[in-house]
Amino acid sequence: QRQLVESGGGLVQAGGSLRLSCAASRSTFSFNTIGWYRQVPGKQREMVATISSGDTTTYADSVKGRFAISRDNAKATVYLQMNSLKPEDTAAYHCNTLFNAARGINWGQGTQVTVSS
Repeated sequence: QRQLVESGGGLVQAGGSLRLSCAASRSTFSFNTIGWYRQVPGKQREMVATISSGDTTTYADSVKGRFAISRDNAKATVYLQMNSLKPEDTAAYHCNTLFNAARGINWGQGTQVTVSS
């Protein structure tokens, strides 16, 4: 059973904001670096942002300054705050542990983000 569940996607106009949530099991959340990834049909999945158990973050250059990843220890949830959205941010967004993402396993359905121009 998959231990991560994504939510929060939707349709938004360019320049708008959305916050995605990734609810994790306690064991998955506590000891893993967790990341947000996105994929457009016909293209490779790309890393958007990651956050370690010690709150170290990394971002793709394309989202730096616009997106912010964070984690809520009490809720075992990782968030992706997306501001100043652009049409090119349109994609299916998935969360996964860095470990499983590197091995191409345990991908869920994700949550769709669509940015209209």
